[in-house]
Amino acid sequence: MSLLYKISMGFVVGVVLGVAVPGVVPTLAPVGKIFISLLKMLIVPLVFSSIVVGTSSLGDVKVLGRVGIKIMVLYLLTTAFAVTLGLFFGNVIQPGAGMELSLTGVEFKMPEVPKMINVLLDMFPTNIVESLVKGNMLQIIVFALFFGVAAVFAGAVAKPVIDVMNATVETMYKLTGIVMECAPYGVAALMAETVAKYGVGVLGPFAKLIFVVYLAIVVHALLVYSFIVRAAGKSPFWFFSGVKEAMLTAFVTRSSAATLPVSMRVSEENLKVNPHILSFTLPLGATVNMDGTAIYQGVCTLFVAQAFGVPLPLPVQLGIILTATLASIGTAGVPGAGLIMLTLTLQYAGLPVEAIALIAGIDAILDMARTCINVTGDMACTVLVAKTEKDGFLP
Repeated sequence: MSLLYKISMGFVVGVVLGVAVPGVVPTLAPVGKIFISLLKMLIVPLVFSSIVVGTSSLGDVKVLGRVGIKIMVLYLLTTAFAVTLGLFFGNVIQPGAGMELSLTGVEFKMPEVPKMINVLLDMFPTNIVESLVKGNMLQIIVFALFFGVAAVFAGAVAKPVIDVMNATVETMYKLTGIVMECAPYGVAALMAETVAKYGVGVLGPFAKLIFVVYLAIVVHALLVYSFIVRAAGKSPFWFFSGVKEAMLTAFVTRSSAATLPVSMRVSEENLKVNPHILSFTLPLGATVNMDGTAIYQGVCTLFVAQAFGVPLPLPVQLGIILTATLASIGTAGVPGAGLIMLTLTLQYAGLPVEAIALIAGIDAILDMARTCINVTGDMACTVLVAKTEKDGFLP
């Protein structure tokens, strides 16, 4: 029985347990938490060692810069298209029309929105050990890039260091495989907890909003990612078949970072992307690429406007596209980035930011879909970049 089939069975069993036997959830909850912890345990050593190996294997700083520019342009373009798609479906279906929501009695603490210059400054670590301990992904990525480039300049004397990093990467891949054997049980526990906690009752008042977000996400995957994969000379069926394990893991864990070890493994084993490409593009994408969150921004901003009867003219909606796209970079690596991004778009549109508290009840359900598509976008863009580079794919 394939691992994906086992994970799918765990998914179904978890939903059934959450609906039929919610009393068993407190007993199962630790299993899900342990699974998440095991995935997060892999992130820092895997990302650091893989980026060092990938950077040093390129052998040319110009190649690294070229790959970096390509992947960032792709990430920005797909994010802009995602928020546009969210606004399109929000305008057509109008999920908030006629709701007449009220903020009476709602308490909301405004999150601190980081300034772009502070985000830029925070990318550069002053103490890499502290960055590794805290799991600050942007700082780890920046240091690993410098470390890999330095290894190239150091030449033969740095070969033992690169050999250690190579051995570390291969060991981490094996460890990822071991952890994923526990996935069916972790998935079952996580789904049971989610279903039991939020129940089906929460879906009622916001069913239309959930439907629009999921619809936009599915259309984005089928249109945009299929187009990107075809541009790389590959079949969309080949792509989605190859990444389905990472998609399901992202859907259940609701964490791009926790899914990163799985994304890297399936991209190398199933998509045959060369590690020196994916070891740079995927960790960066898990930090800054947020297509699913961008769709969420567009739909939820229109939902709030419609629910409060506030019209949003076309120029404002065009501004939302730009704001959400730039915010996806400006909030990179910041905890609660999705919430901060939505706050920024609501502020720009002149809507009450307190309305976020009204959406919080279904945020976990929306977060599943947007994390899944975030991760899928990382892998789709990586495939196209690999196509444009010599030896981008493994033989």
